[in-house]
Amino acid sequence: MTMMIRDVPKSERPRERLVREGPEALSNQELIALLLGSGTKSESVLQLAARVIQHFDGLKLLKEASTKELMDIRGIGEAKAVQLQAAIELGKRIKQQPVEDRYVIRSPEDVSQFMMDEMRHLNQEHFVVLYLNTKNQVIHKQTIFIGSLNASICHPREIFKVAFRYSAASIVCLHNHPSGDPAPSQEDIDVTKRLTESGKMLGVEMLDHVIIGDQRFCSLKEKGYV
Repeated sequence: MTMMIRDVPKSERPRERLVREGPEALSNQELIALLLGSGTKSESVLQLAARVIQHFDGLKLLKEASTKELMDIRGIGEAKAVQLQAAIELGKRIKQQPVEDRYVIRSPEDVSQFMMDEMRHLNQEHFVVLYLNTKNQVIHKQTIFIGSLNASICHPREIFKVAFRYSAASIVCLHNHPSGDPAPSQEDIDVTKRLTESGKMLGVEMLDHVIIGDQRFCSLKEKGYV
């Protein structure tokens, strides 16, 4: 008797497993099955995916397959062939994308150089976080909130939630003082200590908190607060 996808427990079906465990947990057969979407009256989509892999002797030959070659497989019509080709082509294009030059943060001066022009003329305080990878390259920049800095608004949850989304190894926080004077307030110091401790607990290091003034900046790490 042929086992159809509906006979597989829902929690073990490719789509549900991908959502739960991520695409890297799926086999080549399961990934192709998701692209095909459905099987035939006589076999499941997983069995059809297995035949596709077998026909092309693995992924290496499959990536060069033409529409006609795909349609030569029983159960693969034009729609399924085109879906497979589109996914393969997209994968090729992603692989060919050049690695962009990412800004590297090695010091408070680097932070200032990266953000000074953007933040020095702002009329309101902006709290911005730079998210870095293990090489201290900026992989994401996000304004967390706009307004006067205080501990209730600047909640670690919002900052580190983004860090996990981008798999950041560390963060650099910064905000501007519209007055142009980057000297830290007691609130700035309290927020810095709170975020530093949260980072230690969560395994995402807070490298610095830099206050941007008018062509001046202050590093709270250099002041001993990080």
